[in-house]
Amino acid sequence: MTLQELYTALKAIGYPVAYSHFEDTPQNPAPKLPYITYHEAYSSDLMADNRNYVDIPVIQIELYTDKKDLTAEAAVQNKLKELGLPYSKTGTYLEDEKLFQTIYEIQLIGG
Repeated sequence: MTLQELYTALKAIGYPVAYSHFEDTPQNPAPKLPYITYHEAYSSDLMADNRNYVDIPVIQIELYTDKKDLTAEAAVQNKLKELGLPYSKTGTYLEDEKLFQTIYEIQLIGG
């Protein structure tokens, strides 16, 4: 799966989606919650014999909500399961932003 295919799949959930972040300007304000961002966080490539054999980018999919939103979380989790993408999940409350952030970490092998 490519990042473009991941973007298309995430958009199908029905929430606004952006790579990395939304630009928040007076002409183009950030969308209303909930929304999703995603980005390549780091690489976990398969390596041997002093070279990278398989590219394995680790992607973080971030769900932002104004409250603990089990319905939104289930929508993301169900989409990842539908796509056959195993994930790990962490969550936190961002005090400064007054937002809940749920991070799903996936690997796109060969992506």
